[in-house]
Amino acid sequence: MIFLADFNPIKPYIGLFFWSCVFFLLFWGLVGKFGFKPIVQALKKREDDIQDALDEAKKARQEIANLEAKHEKLLDQAKEERSQILLDAKEAAEVYRKEQKAKADDEFRVKVDSALQEIENRKMEAMITIKNDAGQMALDIAEKILNKELKGDPAQESFVKGLVDEIKLS
Repeated sequence: MIFLADFNPIKPYIGLFFWSCVFFLLFWGLVGKFGFKPIVQALKKREDDIQDALDEAKKARQEIANLEAKHEKLLDQAKEERSQILLDAKEAAEVYRKEQKAKADDEFRVKVDSALQEIENRKMEAMITIKNDAGQMALDIAEKILNKELKGDPAQESFVKGLVDEIKLS
């Protein structure tokens, strides 16, 4: 113990220095062999994992960009198809409207022609009725005048009877 009492860490001894270096190198060798290799391997593995994650993230970003481009393309196609469908619907509606208008015009013409024909028929019927009534009135007036004028004249009565008999035979 005397040896320890004289020990001073500030004052180096050759033996202490030698053994300190031996123990340090031995410790460094053991740590290097059993400690640094797993740490270096773990760091290398972590670096590889990080690089793989970065590569996968880059690939995912590229896929997202591709998907966004496809999405935009599909959206543009959908807008174009919607516009085409609306245009087709407008054209179909216009064609249908024209067909219905033409059909309505045809029906209108048929009804107007029918009404005009009916008016013409009624007009002719009224004219015939008026002519018949006027003729009947003229005959009635002529009969009354003739009856008044021819009353009592036997020659005229026989002439009229002969005319009536002649008319009945024809």
